[in-house]
Amino acid sequence: MAGETMRFRNPAGHAGLLNNLLALVNALAGFFESRISLFARESKTALVHLLVLAASVVAALVLLASGYIFLIVSLIFGIAHAVGVSWVWIALAAAALHFVLALICGLVARQQLSKPMFAASLAELKRDREWLKSEDKKNQSVN
Repeated sequence: MAGETMRFRNPAGHAGLLNNLLALVNALAGFFESRISLFARESKTALVHLLVLAASVVAALVLLASGYIFLIVSLIFGIAHAVGVSWVWIALAAAALHFVLALICGLVARQQLSKPMFAASLAELKRDREWLKSEDKKNQSVN
């Protein structure tokens, strides 16, 4: 027993540290390769899904605008026939009404743009800058 040599214990197993590191890198590469291929396959499906969604939204907006135009034209001819006035005058009145409504919407949008957004955040950032400036002055006076 005293003459027997003690067997060397390899904590990394029989393969050795370098082989285990290579196996780890290989396993990680396989893992990431499978995830990337899954992401690529799903991103193609998502792209098709988004294209169908965008085409549907654009088609819905075009059809909505067309329906609105046909409704206005029908109202113009219906009012002109009911009142007994030329449709041209009714169309001019409808155009004037639309221009007035567009002007009102534009004025509301302009008023909303003139209001500052994130006023509380801007005020907080301004106080922070003033505090930093006062701290810089204190540090310069101490040095």
